[in-house]
Amino acid sequence: MAIPTPVNGQITDAVTQSNLTVVGQAPAMALGNLLQVSAQAFGLMMQNAAAAQQQLNITAQAVTTQGAVVLSSSASASAAKLAQSDVPDNLLSLLAALRAGTGPIPS
Repeated sequence: MAIPTPVNGQITDAVTQSNLTVVGQAPAMALGNLLQVSAQAFGLMMQNAAAAQQQLNITAQAVTTQGAVVLSSSASASAAKLAQSDVPDNLLSLLAALRAGTGPIPS
């Protein structure tokens, strides 16, 4: 029991035991808080990594699409240039000349 005081000894014992309990549990509570903060930081790090990977995949898809558009536009531009030239007319006249001179040409 505590030193004799004008307060009941049972009350001082209860207060003393409560204080000792709080002081005794303080290291465990601090470690628990540290573990919770560490777990939250790790979870946030993993979420940020997943978000960055998603953004990188979106960028890669956009680059691939843009490359396909450039390739198809250059192919269609080449076809348009060929259609505007006199090459198709020359090929048709050559084919007509061959058919007239050598007989039927299989198509």
